[in-house]
Amino acid sequence: MAQQGTGRSRTAQTSTVADLARFFPEATPVRIPVQFTRTGNQLGSAQVQESTVIEFGTCREVLFACATPLEFADVLHLRNSDGSLDTEASVVAVQYLPGATIVAARFLNAVPNWIVKS
Repeated sequence: MAQQGTGRSRTAQTSTVADLARFFPEATPVRIPVQFTRTGNQLGSAQVQESTVIEFGTCREVLFACATPLEFADVLHLRNSDGSLDTEASVVAVQYLPGATIVAARFLNAVPNWIVKS
């Protein structure tokens, strides 16, 4: 007599930054360590600071994973170690995973010499 059951898939079920990058056709893989700061824009919310790595970028957006539970429209200050990237961006997409947040943030101003596409 056959019994029904469920089993785990052999493929990973978790989403990654690459999965979110599919929604940004111009996204290019990059590995840029940055530190971001989110200042509280609501009464009682504290400033949050975290180090992460930008994994994909377009001329207007950056995509990365972090431990901070960010929300749509949060404003982040992004800065790399040498200061060549020092700008603000607004969160435009978020995917929540256990222990991680996958984020896409759009620059609030043009960033010169960021990603050049031919």
